[in-house]
Amino acid sequence: MSDFPDFTSYGFTVVRELGYNHNGGRVTYLGKQIDSQEEVVIKQFQFARSQDWRGFKAYEREIQVLQGLNHPGIPRYLNSFETSSGFCMVQEYKNAQTLAVRRSFAPDEIKQIAIDILEILGYLQSRIPPIIHRDIKPENILVDLEMNVYLIDFGLARIGDLEVAMSSVALGTLGFMAPEQIYSRQLTEATDLYSLGATLIGLLTGTKSTAMDTLIDEDGRIAFQHLVPKLSLRFIEWLAKMVHPKVKERFQNAEAALEALKPVYIIRLPELKVNQSSLQFNATELGARLTQAIALSNSISETVLEGRWEVASHESDPPHTPEIHAWISFKPESFATNHLDCRITVDTKKLMAGKVYQRQLKLYTNSHPEIRIFDIEVQTANLPIKGKQLPFLWLLLLIATSSILPIEISYIHKAYEIMSQKILEVWYHSYGF
Repeated sequence: MSDFPDFTSYGFTVVRELGYNHNGGRVTYLGKQIDSQEEVVIKQFQFARSQDWRGFKAYEREIQVLQGLNHPGIPRYLNSFETSSGFCMVQEYKNAQTLAVRRSFAPDEIKQIAIDILEILGYLQSRIPPIIHRDIKPENILVDLEMNVYLIDFGLARIGDLEVAMSSVALGTLGFMAPEQIYSRQLTEATDLYSLGATLIGLLTGTKSTAMDTLIDEDGRIAFQHLVPKLSLRFIEWLAKMVHPKVKERFQNAEAALEALKPVYIIRLPELKVNQSSLQFNATELGARLTQAIALSNSISETVLEGRWEVASHESDPPHTPEIHAWISFKPESFATNHLDCRITVDTKKLMAGKVYQRQLKLYTNSHPEIRIFDIEVQTANLPIKGKQLPFLWLLLLIATSSILPIEISYIHKAYEIMSQKILEVWYHSYGF
């Protein structure tokens, strides 16, 4: 016989227990709707058993809030009913674990979690009146295997009326509560930002929820910078602004925090420096190979600059792979070092004489910005005028004299072969073939 409560009269069956809150007398079950077999979450509030009816207000508040919400990042409210020992609330089930369960997230995934929660908070703050969650922490954020993010537990949420009486009991979780929340001061849209910032710091540093208060220094700030040496300075600054003790020093709302976060890289990136952004090649001889160097460097010692070269496509060039071009080459084509002279070579033998060629080089790196553009200009050598005209004049003279002088036909053939060879040499130097 099952020890689970019988909710069949309300249209639900219990599958298994999901969690138990001993302090609040709340048990969470995975259940199913009998009619549709849809999986649901059933929260049972056992007020009669615990003899603590203070949680009843949280129950009423959560239903009041959830009934007015419609967002993919917030599990839908489905139903509620009274039992002999308290009340039950039914919500949409999400097959996801909380951030309190230790998992390994890539830097970009952590950024995406922050973005998704900020979008949910932006939705809550856009309501009239706005909604303050007041209990954002790892235990109340779900993330599934597809990186879908959900915000749960609105039992402490406040709808509008952001002024809190000084005699009010501070509600929330220590280590994640903003100072104004701890001291029962006026709450603002920046209050939840502090809690989210603290949640992200715990996630990035591997600090458990129960130990978050140990990171707070004597000035009331969360001291985390020394624990995240690989984070980019811009992201550290963003996090520090999120958890600033003074509410006026934080982002004004979720929308402002989101816009500031989007262009920021989480991991500290190399800083690419170059000694020139354009190259000019001037050939003085036909068919010359010309080489110049671009000095690359990275001053961020904790990182390694990685990159590769490519010639941008041009309408006058035949199709080519990014690594191979008809007359431009690189040495090295790719690299992973913080100090390097990259040699760019132009082979004018494959170009027409007396012409100007303009192309663009692309340098892809792991720095910001990821792509750097370099302009190059190539001036090929001019074709010698005498060398170009002499063979034709010679041919005309030979034909004219052959009709007058008794020159044997074998000499004419020999002269014609010599003249043809010179014409071919001129064409080769002029057109590259």
